[in-house]
Amino acid sequence: MKAMGTIPAEFAGARLRIAGRSAEEWVAKAGDTPLFVYDLGVVESRIARFRAAFPNVDLHYAIKANPFAPLVAAIEPLVDGLDVASSGELEIAWQTDPAAKVSFAGPGKRDDELEFAIRLNATINLESANEAVRALRIGKQLKNRPRLAVRVNPEIELRGSGMRMGGRASPFGIDADRAAAVARTVIDAGADWRGWHIFAGSQALDAGAIIETQAATLDLAERLTEDVGVMPPLVNLGGGFGIPYFPGEVQVDVESVGAALAGRLTSSPLTSRFAIELGRWLVGEAGVYLTRVVDRKVSRGETFIVTDGGMNHQLAASGNLGTVVRRNYPVAVATADADADAPTETVSVVGPLCTPLDRLADQVALPEAHPGDIIAVFMAGAYGLSASPAGFLGHVKPAEILGAAERS
Repeated sequence: MKAMGTIPAEFAGARLRIAGRSAEEWVAKAGDTPLFVYDLGVVESRIARFRAAFPNVDLHYAIKANPFAPLVAAIEPLVDGLDVASSGELEIAWQTDPAAKVSFAGPGKRDDELEFAIRLNATINLESANEAVRALRIGKQLKNRPRLAVRVNPEIELRGSGMRMGGRASPFGIDADRAAAVARTVIDAGADWRGWHIFAGSQALDAGAIIETQAATLDLAERLTEDVGVMPPLVNLGGGFGIPYFPGEVQVDVESVGAALAGRLTSSPLTSRFAIELGRWLVGEAGVYLTRVVDRKVSRGETFIVTDGGMNHQLAASGNLGTVVRRNYPVAVATADADADAPTETVSVVGPLCTPLDRLADQVALPEAHPGDIIAVFMAGAYGLSASPAGFLGHVKPAEILGAAERS
């Protein structure tokens, strides 16, 4: 038997409830399985926790974590900006609120994407000196002053992060030793310079590492600003806050991070606004993927629970999205009571795809499940459907639902 991650506290009751409803009720509302349900109350609680820990720092939502339009629309009024990484995400942000503060990052922006962003007055986080030249040219052609920030590839990296974005050669951002020169070019050309965007890594659970990285990021922003000689309106400090997917992992102590950052900001010569962009930390724990058991079989002594959805919808849970050593996300039989004394069996939960990679849980202890039961895969709110090969083998596409509990 192998361990699983911990089910988020909001879903750890005697019987699974998502935004006040049972799994069966959500399946009935959707019409069938598979489906994703996103509990808005969980997202709101994360935003409230951030506001309490970082009272003087702006909060941006990174749409790439989950671009489901109703979810984005619910989050937008609660945050200070939306960060996008494609013209498709920019369209979602614009349709949500044309007046929303939007920043557009990512390498390889095409000219038509730059034009779209400039027409919508979005801030473009420049990834190269050449991108700066193209954005300035397009802005001149449109007779529209482009809003341009400089994304910096820092010398630092976020220790222990799941995805390191700094401290190495990178397609992301302009190397720190060249960033000031590009910013100066943008300012001298008459663009609306919006400041620095510095992102060192993501999916970090070590508060000490995040504190260390934020301090180094501020040092870098201060040094670059001194080189440029113009105060940046905004310094985007990146994000990097992780969530505990696997056994032994614990929540980030964001209160400690916030206290350390507040202390560091009091000594900073920068009079800029500061922002932290978060995606996974805001929405990851809010999502539950529900898939129905269609078969149960025993092969050479191993029991398999076969479901109607799998890695085609939840690639990360199958261990095929950058995981070196496969570990189990938290899963549960949503139609069974969570009784600690109830008997369990060791099973593997597999999807319907014709590949041995399609395994949602490997040798885990679950209550006995049979065809018709519903399996819940937690931590499904970020990098789920949009990060999975939904078209692979032509299986049915799952529904997505935004769940909001009724308020009295």
